[in-house]
Amino acid sequence: MKKLSTILFVSTIILAACSSSNQQSDQKKTDTMTVNETANTPADAITGKMALLSTSKIGQPINIKFTVYNNADTAAKFCKWHTPFENLISKYVDVTMEDGTEAAYKGAMAKRVMPPPADSYITLKPGDSTSVDFDLNNAFTIDKSGKYTVKYNSANISGIVIKDSLQLNIVK
Repeated sequence: MKKLSTILFVSTIILAACSSSNQQSDQKKTDTMTVNETANTPADAITGKMALLSTSKIGQPINIKFTVYNNADTAAKFCKWHTPFENLISKYVDVTMEDGTEAAYKGAMAKRVMPPPADSYITLKPGDSTSVDFDLNNAFTIDKSGKYTVKYNSANISGIVIKDSLQLNIVK
């Protein structure tokens, strides 16, 4: 009986030590992976900008130019899903009034299979850019005059980083 209790005690100590060692090892691996993934990803290689093309009036088109830039030294690609580079089938911008009220989205919402197929990507040469124009009225109900903020919300899907929002002043 004394041998059995000694064996159980020693086994418990060994298992506890192994468990503690594995937890420390796992934490180190996680930290290392995070650092490596960050180091291998060029910061903001693909960036974008939105610009208003004309005066914005209620009932008239609100034309916006959406430009994507490759800031890397090598070719880079972005997914055209959730951008104006494809037909309007997703809400890729948030439109809010000055008081925080969101404009109603009236476009379609696509459900997609992941990962995106190869033809869903657009490749840009180093230092190159591409642009497309879109009418905000095709996707949102904007029927009140006032100041609006348009913010791109789909960087996680497309890979395009747009830090600045677009300010609009809609007049009657």
